[in-house]
Amino acid sequence: MVVISRRLEQAAVGSLFRYSPTRNVQSPNSSRHLSPRSLPDPLFPWLTSIYRALDEFRRKPEKCGDSLRVLLQNCISNFSDDEQYRDDARFLKICILYGDVTQDFKRIFEMMEAKGICQGQSMLFEAYAAFLIAKGDLLEANKVYRLGISRNAEPLERLKRMYAMFLKHVEEIIQKAAPESQVDKIVHERQDQYCVDPWSTSVIDSFLKKKETCIKKYAGYHASNKIYSGKASLSSLQSSSRNKTLELGGEKYQIKGCSGVGRFAQVYKAFVDNNPDDVVALKIQRPAFPWEFYMYRLLDERIRSEERSSFGFAHRAHIYADSSILVTDYLPHGTLQDAINSHLVTNKVMEEVLCIHYSIEMLRMLETLHSVGIIHGDFKPDNLLVRYSREELSADGFSSRTGNWADQGLCLVDWGRGIDLGLFPAGTNFIGDCHTSGFRCVQMQENQPWTYQVDTYGLCVIVHMMLHGSYLTLEKKAKPNGSDHYQPKKPFKRYWKVELWSNLFSSLLNNRSNESDVMLLQSLRKSFEDHICNNQQMINQLKHLLARQKSSLGLT
Repeated sequence: MVVISRRLEQAAVGSLFRYSPTRNVQSPNSSRHLSPRSLPDPLFPWLTSIYRALDEFRRKPEKCGDSLRVLLQNCISNFSDDEQYRDDARFLKICILYGDVTQDFKRIFEMMEAKGICQGQSMLFEAYAAFLIAKGDLLEANKVYRLGISRNAEPLERLKRMYAMFLKHVEEIIQKAAPESQVDKIVHERQDQYCVDPWSTSVIDSFLKKKETCIKKYAGYHASNKIYSGKASLSSLQSSSRNKTLELGGEKYQIKGCSGVGRFAQVYKAFVDNNPDDVVALKIQRPAFPWEFYMYRLLDERIRSEERSSFGFAHRAHIYADSSILVTDYLPHGTLQDAINSHLVTNKVMEEVLCIHYSIEMLRMLETLHSVGIIHGDFKPDNLLVRYSREELSADGFSSRTGNWADQGLCLVDWGRGIDLGLFPAGTNFIGDCHTSGFRCVQMQENQPWTYQVDTYGLCVIVHMMLHGSYLTLEKKAKPNGSDHYQPKKPFKRYWKVELWSNLFSSLLNNRSNESDVMLLQSLRKSFEDHICNNQQMINQLKHLLARQKSSLGLT
């Protein structure tokens, strides 16, 4: 009995009659006394017959299946060598339907490859991949998608979206029911080329396993196959916990308060051996998550010493069977989010010169990270700690970041979503979704592959928050060449340096290239630096505002 996939049938039949090469094509009735080859479109009568045969098949599948199969086979035999139909979407749909009817799509696909039929149309690869997925052959489906993308089959963006959806589906199967051999091969092939979710459990676990020997040699790494068994259980810690003591590797940490709570982790302020001059942050996570410690050590290896203070330090990591505890520097000055909020409580937004200062800092951060193959992956104001100089800022040193200005700026923390590009083959793109409201880059919103945009979009959101006091909302406009252009919905104030801000948003929001963005970031940073460094009055104003901001946060 012939069985047709309803989805493939719809794909194949949906527009069989939409294309007509000439207005003089005869109708089925008027052409029945003519030789098919004498018609301007010899395929047209066959389309009519196939449409009728399908209608009969739907009503009587047991009786009409064979006649439909023979009709499709004869049609393909008649036209598979005809140059006129080498790239005809209608003929492609007939081939797709025949592959589904016979359940031998592989043979049809190989025939079409050998004869060069519709090799530039994404529908061929989408349909064959859908057939393979229905059969449970995920590995072959993966290869078919990649083959179509490598041939730039059109529409290419739709094919890439379908492939991205497939890979997300594979993630669920990897965790549940796929045979182990398929899982290993799919994960390997995903990392080998095109797209991968860098945050998926399977990908991170495979990298941790690969780097296990190296990680164990890192200074401060302590691992145990037992659960944490200190006097104060980790599960007893609450956001209000104070003065409980955790014993880790011969050190005692007195909890002095909770600094932050997330879905899987809590961060606590703690004194080392009850010494108020030795303060650290303890990040407690369940289940254990050694990846963040790996990222901190990667920063130690790749970031120059003069830039290192902008990215946080991890002293130790204690990995247990049920949890992990990361010991990092504690910065008491709050976050950039706190600084933004300190203005909003007085119904004001940041002064433009402060926005410029922090924009320069963030551009320099991402320029530094991306130049050494690192993506932060969670770039938002909560993860940017403010660094204030201990002494009064001097009149000079701003442009070179020397003197007291070297201690003034931001520090990027929370590296749990960090991406080491060195672990992926060159040219790999990403498809994971951060699921952070307000910080999903354009590519995530449109289900497109991304790389550095996950960071630069976060920068745009933060700049918008500083300038306007609200999250970024986008406006999409069509350009004359047919492409889309994104820009913030909220207009800039006339008295701002509009050309600077307009260039920043336009350049970063519309950067569709997944190649290195270091030169772009450097150019944007220098444009802001040139503006402020050419005006000593602005630097003096910045000094005053930073001192006032520090004071408003209760810092001395």
